[in-house]
Amino acid sequence: MSQFTLQDLRLVMREAAGENTDVDIDGDILDTPFGDLNYDSLAILEVTVRVERKFGIKLGDDEVGEVKRPREFLDLVNARLDGAA
Repeated sequence: MSQFTLQDLRLVMREAAGENTDVDIDGDILDTPFGDLNYDSLAILEVTVRVERKFGIKLGDDEVGEVKRPREFLDLVNARLDGAA
């Protein structure tokens, strides 16, 4: 896989923490804070673990802790994937 996409992230988010019916994560969520999407730090941790396992990369805990929006998470994952290639 050369790039981790928003669609990939949506799938992992649903697998990891489910989906709140009050929030549509299929919309334009790139710059929406995870908190507004009802994904707390525990949910993001689960997303992170699943991405690390699936793609064989390591995302730094400090870096993931700084991630507040899907765009930032995608940028972090794609930077690791580029480095692993």
